[in-house]
Amino acid sequence: MSEVTSTYATGKRKTAVARVWLKPTGSGQITVNGRSADEYFERASSRMVLRQSLEQLELLDAYDVLATVAGGGHSAQAEALRHGIARALIAEDPERRRALKQAGFLTRDSRAKERKKYGQPGARKRFQYSKR
Repeated sequence: MSEVTSTYATGKRKTAVARVWLKPTGSGQITVNGRSADEYFERASSRMVLRQSLEQLELLDAYDVLATVAGGGHSAQAEALRHGIARALIAEDPERRRALKQAGFLTRDSRAKERKKYGQPGARKRFQYSKR
């Protein structure tokens, strides 16, 4: 009896964190928080983004993806999922690193909301100045 092992990785974007398990079963099913990806992500652009790393390597039907996502908005969650899938693909086969790196799927997008500063209404905006 052969045991199917899954590969685990995490992906992040802003405050969204995706925990991803890849199973090499070959049906191509993507499950996010217990629901199918098409059901979980309503926007077509978000569905396209999360499949990008699998499409880059032409492995869309080679793996089942099981993921839990928390934090952030839907767009950030989709990008965190793409990051996690790319990292899991590399953990399984390091030869895939070059193609995913060139496509930019391994780079953790570190942009996040800048904190509000004291003495001003936002991160950069200043209170109105009146000379007289």
